[in-house]
Amino acid sequence: MTFRLEPLRRKDVGRCAELERILFPGDDPWSESAFRSELNAGHYYVGAYVDGWLVGYAGMALVGRPPSCEATVHTIGVDPLWQRKGVGRALLKALLDKVDELHAPVFLEVRTDNAVAIGLYEANGFSRVGLRRRYYRPSGADAYTMAREPA
Repeated sequence: MTFRLEPLRRKDVGRCAELERILFPGDDPWSESAFRSELNAGHYYVGAYVDGWLVGYAGMALVGRPPSCEATVHTIGVDPLWQRKGVGRALLKALLDKVDELHAPVFLEVRTDNAVAIGLYEANGFSRVGLRRRYYRPSGADAYTMAREPA
């Protein structure tokens, strides 16, 4: 089966929160209201859908206006059944395509122990620019801050 990317639908915030609980059980998974708040704030969110069913999501905030805007990736999550099938890569590409339209730098945080995500980000032009000790709660896991220069 293939997936299709489209703007994240408000009716899918419950599914996003469900996936958060599965993907980030040792930390503070986002709630439905957190996703609703992100959408209400006008942040850029995209979903990956298979026959109308959400299998992944990604979102970021854009601040400022060209030529001096920047982006921060807030979240990327993929249903474990759909991992390693290109969904995360496609979601990240959708975010980066939007950023590239604006010629903006983009930043994100990633757990230092998430080698798969770090590899994906590095393959897409990100580099490590900092370390945030005990960034994730309640686990206390560290995070790298990564950045990608404007395309």
